[in-house]
Amino acid sequence: MDSVRTDPAPQDHSPLIQDILTRHAGQPGSLLPILHAVQDTLGHIPEDAVGMIAAGIQRSRAEVHGVIHFYTHFRTTPPARTQVEVCRAESCQACGSEALYRHAEQRAAGQPAGQMSLAPVYCLGLCAQSPAVMINGQPHARVTPEKLDALLES
Repeated sequence: MDSVRTDPAPQDHSPLIQDILTRHAGQPGSLLPILHAVQDTLGHIPEDAVGMIAAGIQRSRAEVHGVIHFYTHFRTTPPARTQVEVCRAESCQACGSEALYRHAEQRAAGQPAGQMSLAPVYCLGLCAQSPAVMINGQPHARVTPEKLDALLES
């Protein structure tokens, strides 16, 4: 019995990417603003966009690919529905972020694929209110495992 793929058909992002390239045409150093614009619009930078971006700013695919993979902010796959970042800097470590991170790992492991992502960050600027987390771009301070559970449930 043959299995049927249920993956959605790839979308053509060409018009959107062309619009972004047009808005940044002629700007020196436009690669990072273009990558940010693509990711802000699509949620990630699809692989098929790399060639268009490279051609649009007269750079090699390798150069664009290298920038995307150098900066941890850029994603090449759609983001998880819930994105959790736990601060692992010194102040947060001193206030329990290691245990909080382990707790978040256990939560993430129990989620279906694409539901929750977990990443360490090395300062959210909330050092006086450690430990800190960022959930879907929203910072939270003085987070305990119990508070993290409540935040993820809401």
